[in-house]
Amino acid sequence: MDLELRNRRALVTGSTFGIGFAIAKGLAAEGAHVFINGRKSESVDKAIARIRQEVPGAQVEGVAADATTAEGAQAVFARVPAVDILVNNLGIFEPKPFFEIPDADWMRFFEANVLSGVRFSRHYAPGMRERGWGRILFISSESALNIPTEMVHYGMTKTAQLSISRGLAMELAESGVTVNAVLPGPTKTEGVQDFLQNLAKSKSQTVEQTESDFFRTARPGSLLRRFASPEEVAHLAVYLCSTRASATTGAALRVDGGLVNNIG
Repeated sequence: MDLELRNRRALVTGSTFGIGFAIAKGLAAEGAHVFINGRKSESVDKAIARIRQEVPGAQVEGVAADATTAEGAQAVFARVPAVDILVNNLGIFEPKPFFEIPDADWMRFFEANVLSGVRFSRHYAPGMRERGWGRILFISSESALNIPTEMVHYGMTKTAQLSISRGLAMELAESGVTVNAVLPGPTKTEGVQDFLQNLAKSKSQTVEQTESDFFRTARPGSLLRRFASPEEVAHLAVYLCSTRASATTGAALRVDGGLVNNIG
């Protein structure tokens, strides 16, 4: 299927690795002109080089800036003033017991995971509306619905993204601009791989056994019973960024391996 993304300008925040990188690579493979974003020039350059190696002829550029801050967002806007596709992928997470989360951490998570997407959407959406076409995507999480007790502050931000996504979709009704949220489940990003390897080592287990134990004890509701790959999440995200998804807006679409136990 041709997703008709050739020469569309796309920005993916926090895209030097993990799900963000997989989405950026997927968009580039469909012919979009993709802007990679990360905090450090070195990581941005490495991501660009990797995409160019894996996707011959890819149109890809980079902008190094801390997109969790207002100053960093302005730096991105100066470098990339307009886009057709915005993927608000940037996010942080950190397990911490509820009674040990200080005010500063609540604010840090809200700034990074929620306000970053607000700032980027507020900047780019008006231009999309004027041109009559655009795609805005928030990478949320199944934790928006299954609030994780080990990091309530993270779950709070992911739920907030669903409200913003739905509200913005309503604001942009009949404009040709769609706004959606994607809810990944447990995904084997680089950080998760490191976590599994360290945990396996500490328990004198194989990584495979550690992964099996994780889904038996920590995420028993998973129907997939394994970690998804970043590419599996990216497939849905890239489709939602395409012209083929023109009737899908205001939606929260799960790629969670069946972890959320409802049919909504």
